[in-house]
Amino acid sequence: MSEAPVRKRVRVVAAVVFDGPRLLMTQRPPGGPLGLQWEFPGGKLEPGEAPEAALVREVREELGVGSVAHDTLAVHEFDYAHGVHVELYFVRCTLDSHAFTPAHAVHAWRWVEPRDVNLSEVLEGDRDFLRSLGATD
Repeated sequence: MSEAPVRKRVRVVAAVVFDGPRLLMTQRPPGGPLGLQWEFPGGKLEPGEAPEAALVREVREELGVGSVAHDTLAVHEFDYAHGVHVELYFVRCTLDSHAFTPAHAVHAWRWVEPRDVNLSEVLEGDRDFLRSLGATD
């Protein structure tokens, strides 16, 4: 009898930032894990950290701007092929500014309408949420 592989469990917050009908997406740097894939700004929660607090911290670290966390729009779970189980909190937020000073973890950023997103270029764990906003395969 074979046992299921042990998966590393990670809790992640994704900042859902709207500018009218458009969403803010960031691109991972080349050469790293899942390089050049697009995603929502955000990152891993620290032990004991609430998703809203993690969102404010991660947006400051990644984009260099302040933010206000609002409501959690969805919670999704996803198993990546490389052995990581991710629990994703999609939290709507507003930014203090759009004058970003991206950190090294952000290769590029863009505003995009969900219907214009190429899902094959987006992290797999974010795709179902984007579909719920109108993205199509």
